[in-house]
Amino acid sequence: MTVPTLDHLRKAYAVTSKATQITPLLESRALALETGAAHVFVKPESLQWAGSFKVRGAYWRLKQLTPEESARGVVAYSSGNFAQGLAAAGQALGIPVTIVMPDDAPKAKVEATAGYGATVVLSHHGERAREEVASERARAISVEKGLALLHPFDDPEIVAGQGGAGLEAIRQLDDRGLSADMVLCCVGGGGLIGGVALAFHYLSPSTEIIAVEPEGFDGMGSSLRHGSIETMPLGPKSICDGLMARRPGVAPFAAVKAAGVRGVTVSDASVRKAMKLAFERMKLVLEPSGAAALAALLDGVVDAKSKTVLVVATGGNVSLADFMKHIEHA
Repeated sequence: MTVPTLDHLRKAYAVTSKATQITPLLESRALALETGAAHVFVKPESLQWAGSFKVRGAYWRLKQLTPEESARGVVAYSSGNFAQGLAAAGQALGIPVTIVMPDDAPKAKVEATAGYGATVVLSHHGERAREEVASERARAISVEKGLALLHPFDDPEIVAGQGGAGLEAIRQLDDRGLSADMVLCCVGGGGLIGGVALAFHYLSPSTEIIAVEPEGFDGMGSSLRHGSIETMPLGPKSICDGLMARRPGVAPFAAVKAAGVRGVTVSDASVRKAMKLAFERMKLVLEPSGAAALAALLDGVVDAKSKTVLVVATGGNVSLADFMKHIEHA
């Protein structure tokens, strides 16, 4: 599997940066005091177009289509954030988008995806893994309607596009005369951490990159520990609906393996606490999946003492009712 080069990441960012927002780098002295870190910075990709980092990779991937593919449109599957990112990117580029979403995907994410002009098809997975059923449906639609089939994370171009978040953070830290000792980034299928890890691997090789996953869904961490891709067994759900991939993609795994990433896990309870703290201390609204990396820092599963730490807060696509429910149970 081809691992994107630094030139590849920079080429993608030169294009996507014209269509996405530069998300801020927020320093939290409260988090530094609580964890013993020298500095803690949070990069809130929750403030990105469509509410998450996903639009970065989606926009770059759509720019790789041929004119004929662009005219016919694309189909993909997603539980929510890639759906919204791809729908928003397709709307911006005038490319028709069809998204297959599990029927238990958050209602707010389904409605937002349709709101960006995408055609939403719901899939019922029953006792099967939801990504397997949704991907099968997307593949069938691709054949039936002649649409380009896109994968939400297992694509070197998606990895390259997501790398823009890492390049951006490195520049923002450099503007402060700092570099990160540690980066915490959540993992579903691995597209984001693949790009972010490569950016730091090329430009800040001494930075430690930590992959954060929900308990029971640590396919990336397990795969890294064993040196090859592993599929996690079906088990209880997590509140981190965007991080419930049972195995990492081949392209992201190649990227994180090259970058020397290691994995940790967090509980739903820790994620709820992180959501509450982000709101109370930083005035950030994060969905559960978007707060997982912050949860790892607060949980003490990594040693942040005297270090400059970057936390990538990946998304904020959560309804008010669900957000309040999680906060109340924190």
